[in-house]
Amino acid sequence: MNLDRAYRLLAAFYTLMLIIGVIALMAGGGTLLSPVYLLVGALAVTGLWGYILKRRFMNPRMWRPLAGVLAVCIVIQLFIMLTTSLSSELLTWMLTSSIFSVMLVIMLFHYGNRDQPLWASEEERTAARQLEALLSNNASLTAITKDETRENSVKVTKSQDGYQASVTRRSQKGQERFEERFQYPETLVFFLEKFTSVTVNDFKPMPVAGNGPPI
Repeated sequence: MNLDRAYRLLAAFYTLMLIIGVIALMAGGGTLLSPVYLLVGALAVTGLWGYILKRRFMNPRMWRPLAGVLAVCIVIQLFIMLTTSLSSELLTWMLTSSIFSVMLVIMLFHYGNRDQPLWASEEERTAARQLEALLSNNASLTAITKDETRENSVKVTKSQDGYQASVTRRSQKGQERFEERFQYPETLVFFLEKFTSVTVNDFKPMPVAGNGPPI
C-alpha cells in the first residue's frame, strides 16, 4: 500500500466516523455539544480531503486557525476529562473527538500553508511557468513599477532552496526594503502581483558585468 492510498483510507475512515456521529445524533444520542463537534468535524474532514487530493477548498487562511482551534479544544477536553466527573456518554464523545483530532490538526496545519501550487489559480500557474523559463536563462530578474506616489523595485533570484524576492518601495514618506522566500514559483507570482503590483511581463534580465557592448 502506497502513502497516497493510505491517506485516502484515513480520510474515508474520518468521513465514516462523521457519518456515524450524525446517525447517533439523529437517533437521540449525543450531548448539547454534539452538533458543534459534528460541524467542526465536517469542516476539518473537508480540509483533510483537500490536503490528500491536492484540491482547493475555501480559503487557505482559514485552515491553520482551524487547526489551532482544534488543538486548543483537545487540550481543554483532556483537562476536563482529567479533572471532572463526566457521564459515560459525554466522556465517550470527548475522548473520541480528542483522539481523532490530533491527526487532523497536523494535516490541516500543512494544508493551510499558502506556499503550495494547489492554492494557485490557473493564471498564476501560467505566469509561474513563464517566470521559470525566464529564470532558467537568467541568474536574476528585475522589475520596476511606478505610479503617482510610489515606486516598487523587485529583484527575483532562484537557488536550490527556492525563490527569493527582494523588494524596495520608495515614496514621499521614505524607503522600505524587505525580502521574502518561497518554495514554489506559483506562490512567488501571487506575492508579487498582490503586494508589489509586479507581473511576470514586467521583468527584465539583470545585466552581467563584463558583457557590455564592444568598443
